[in-house]
Amino acid sequence: MNHTNYKINEFFQTIQGEGAYTGQPSIFIRLQGCPVACSWCDTKHTWEVNPSLEISAATLIAKSSETEQWSNLTVEQILSLISEQKFKAKHVVITGGEPCMVDLTPLCQGLEQAGFSTQIETSGTFEVITTEACWVTVSPKVNMRGGYKILSSAMQRANEIKHPVATEQHIDDLKLLLKQHHITSTPVYLQPISQKQRATELAITSCIDNDWRLSIQVHKYIGIE
Repeated sequence: MNHTNYKINEFFQTIQGEGAYTGQPSIFIRLQGCPVACSWCDTKHTWEVNPSLEISAATLIAKSSETEQWSNLTVEQILSLISEQKFKAKHVVITGGEPCMVDLTPLCQGLEQAGFSTQIETSGTFEVITTEACWVTVSPKVNMRGGYKILSSAMQRANEIKHPVATEQHIDDLKLLLKQHHITSTPVYLQPISQKQRATELAITSCIDNDWRLSIQVHKYIGIE
């Protein structure tokens, strides 16, 4: 039995709205803790790990709004929760926060052995430690307030690169990043920040010009979590 614990802020079932798995029914496991400090982050409630805000698994499942509360769960407890909630999805997305601050191998191994496919969404600023079968989405966060650099090992491990864009500078940053890390065949998705029209138009044009793909955060357009 594996007794590795994971600090979890959210645990829910929905439809994946981004990247290669768009449209896939998915169980989201959102981990607590992230020092990257992206200015446009829509999950700032996951940044800090406050020991006084630890809650039980039952309270975690019952959460109906975004809070900084988190629950410390083992792999076995996570699998039990999935069973208890009667979730039907067979794909699990591990996100954050920044999930790669911890070793995700035990969690992904346990999920995969139970019949789930796994996916990690990371900023690329920490080593990606996971199973070989896990699908890794690197959403590189360049020049963020936290001061973390994008790791070459994370870029090389990526199965897809999903880049948030709002300005031409973001496109330039991505091109430089791809060149620096010798990325030539990994699928690249552009994701307009906050679905703003200007950002969306820039993403569309850039996708066409560079043979990249568009990720429009479908879940936000159709109003689901």
